[in-house]
Amino acid sequence: MSYTGAETWGIIAVLGIGTFLIRFSFLGLIGDRELPEWVLRHLRYTPVAVLPGLVAPLVLWPEATGGDPDAPRLAAAAVTVALGVGTKNVLLSICGGAGTLYLVQFLIG
Repeated sequence: MSYTGAETWGIIAVLGIGTFLIRFSFLGLIGDRELPEWVLRHLRYTPVAVLPGLVAPLVLWPEATGGDPDAPRLAAAAVTVALGVGTKNVLLSICGGAGTLYLVQFLIG
């Protein structure tokens, strides 16, 4: 299906307005109020939920391999999770996972 220029810009404008309204509803309307404890408790888990959602497709369906899982990425993910759970240190986990990825890629060739 092909859209005209006006239709494309209309879609962009509607999506932009919708995105603004979603963000404004949270930040503009209740941004200066004290949030209930149960809301703050749930918001604490947002980064923990978002990061795996961004990384999992890159591990399971990497673009570099044509969408097929491979050993270096799976090993790097396993090391990252193990270091994160074991040490609770984010930087160590990221560096350990990156190092594992490059080491396994170097060893496999």
